[in-house]
Amino acid sequence: QVQLMESGGGLVQAGGSLRLSCTASGIINSATMAWYRQAPGKQRELVAAITRGGSTNYADSVKGRFTISRDNAKNTVYLQMNSLKPEDTAVYYCKGSIVTAGNYEYDYWGQGSQVTVSY
Repeated sequence: QVQLMESGGGLVQAGGSLRLSCTASGIINSATMAWYRQAPGKQRELVAAITRGGSTNYADSVKGRFTISRDNAKNTVYLQMNSLKPEDTAVYYCKGSIVTAGNYEYDYWGQGSQVTVSY
């Protein structure tokens, strides 16, 4: 059974750092993993993604500040967030995507973790 569990959110002052973790049992070795976020009144947006091979991409708004990484042996993907800004405040979601041989994509989501950055 696939299960994604986020941890590591919380309240931090602007300029501070947090690290989010997502334990992805059942899919970590075969999935592209990603972090999304959704602020109140806004659409969910991609923050960062990492492929099985380790290639990464980032939203322009977080480039140079956030780093996504994965440790397949620990079934975990991380999002290191530095130089946090109040506009980074959102619920952060972990997502795992698997594409089958027939090119069908299965997406799995975690429950979300609140990140609040104060002025």
